[in-house]
Amino acid sequence: MSTTLFESSISSLPLLGRGKVRDIYAVDTDKLLIVTSDRLSAFDVVLPDPIPDKGRVLTAMAGFWFGRLAHIIPNQLTNIDPESVVSAAERDQVRGRALVVKRLQPLPIEAVVRGYLIGSGWKDYQASGAVCGIALPAGLQQASRLPSPIFTPATKADVGDHDENIGFDDAQARCATALSEVLAGTGTNGAALAAQARTAAIALYSEAASYAAGRGIIIADTKFEFGVDASGTLHLIDEALTPDSSRFWPADSYREGISPPSYDKQYVRDYLETLDWDKRAPGPHLPTEVIERTAAKYREAFEKLTGLRLGASA
Repeated sequence: MSTTLFESSISSLPLLGRGKVRDIYAVDTDKLLIVTSDRLSAFDVVLPDPIPDKGRVLTAMAGFWFGRLAHIIPNQLTNIDPESVVSAAERDQVRGRALVVKRLQPLPIEAVVRGYLIGSGWKDYQASGAVCGIALPAGLQQASRLPSPIFTPATKADVGDHDENIGFDDAQARCATALSEVLAGTGTNGAALAAQARTAAIALYSEAASYAAGRGIIIADTKFEFGVDASGTLHLIDEALTPDSSRFWPADSYREGISPPSYDKQYVRDYLETLDWDKRAPGPHLPTEVIERTAAKYREAFEKLTGLRLGASA
C-alpha cells in the first residue's frame, strides 16, 4: 500500500522552508536535507490532494539524471544517506524521497529549455512569431520540433505566484544583482554565471533528449535550477528532468498540430482547465480517477526512462 507524504514533520533538524513540493531542513552550515513530498502544484498553486508515490518517483528520477549528466556540470549531491542525518523515528519520512545536498546559493531564475513548440511558447509564437523574443521560422505548428533547442529563462515565483518568462538580458541583470555579494572575490559575476547556465542547460537538455528518444520518449521542454558555491562554481540543483519539471511525450503518439498525450502533470492541467477556477489558491480537489491516473503516469515515466521499477512503498 502506497504511503503519501503531504508535509514532513522532522524535528531533529531545523526547518528552513517549504516549497511547492519540497521541504528543506538544515543539516549543518554547508549541507541541507531536501524531502520531496507528494504535493502537486499546477499553475503555481499547490493542490489539496497528494499524488501517491510522487515524491519517491521524483527523487529516484532526479538521482538517475544527476548521475547520468554529472560529466556536464557538477551537481548538488553529497552521497550522504538521508536516514543518517535524522532521528530513528523520522527515517520513514526520508526513505526513498530525500537527498542530502550541498548548501549553495541559487540563481534567481528558472533555466527553461524548449525543444518543441508547446504551452506558453506556442501561445507566444502565435502572437509574435517568436518565443521570449527569440524569432522562429514561419509556419510552425503546435508541438513542432524547433530547429534547435532554445533557452527561455523565467522568474522564480513564490508559492501561489506565477513564473514569468523574461529575456536573457533580464536574466543576466537579475543574476548580477542577486549574486554580487556571494561572488565577491571569486573572479566571476552573476551575468557570466547566467551565460554559463544557458550553455549548461542546453547541453543537459540535448543529451537527455537524445537518451530519452532511445527509450521512446520525447522531452518537449524542461526547466533546470542552478546554484553557485563560495568559489563561484556553478552546480545543477533542485531536481532534474522529472515529470514535475518537464514535458514527456510518448514518441509513438506524437504528431504535429495537437498537444500530445504526456507522462507529466499535463493530465492534471488539462482537467483543471475544464473547471471554473481562476488558477489562484486555494486549488480545487482532484477526483480519485485523476489522482490515480496521474500517479500511474509518473511511475510509468520513471520506469520507461530508467529501465528500473519503483520499489514497493514501505
